[in-house]
Amino acid sequence: MTKRIAVFASGGGTDFQSVIDANEREHFCEIACLIASKEGIGAIERAKNHGIPYAVYAKKDFADIGELYKKLTRHMNMLGIDYIVLAGWLKIIPESFIKTFEDRIINIHPSLIPAFCGSGYYGLKVHGAVIDYGAKISGCTVHFVNEVPDGGAIIAQRAVEVKPDDSPETLQARILEEEHRLLPYCVKQLCLGNVVKEGRKVSIK
Repeated sequence: MTKRIAVFASGGGTDFQSVIDANEREHFCEIACLIASKEGIGAIERAKNHGIPYAVYAKKDFADIGELYKKLTRHMNMLGIDYIVLAGWLKIIPESFIKTFEDRIINIHPSLIPAFCGSGYYGLKVHGAVIDYGAKISGCTVHFVNEVPDGGAIIAQRAVEVKPDDSPETLQARILEEEHRLLPYCVKQLCLGNVVKEGRKVSIK
């Protein structure tokens, strides 16, 4: 049976688009919905362009973050979602939500975890920190989500050379190219049942 995924996004949605494009070519899942963290983001336009249902869960519309995720849990269960894909989702996720969907939420992060990750490391901040530190290699990581920010078991990684003249923007652009290959690959393998997780060790059959 084809697995159903929900993609959570907070921005332009280029990682979301990479999954859409790969799935339109290879049909490895059903993208049941996009969950957006606010109105007016690029990811919503991408969902509309491909006929994918979407819903907005803006913090301002709920009494607190717990209430937001309670409603989101009901929404995911109602849709029969097998896996949740975080593709630039900038909201904190409470432990209760993670436990409900344990080993069913994956995230992509723009560095080689465990370097340059965790609280406060997102977007251009990651790439700026890599350059300031003088690291020679960076990249991207797809991992399962647990209660520790960027702390879940690693599914796959891709490395990217940091060039001497890189700015955060140029490094981000090259890493995004790898993200757009790695995320669809991991979603595909997950939905085909090829990802095996044993504690912190993950293998792809």
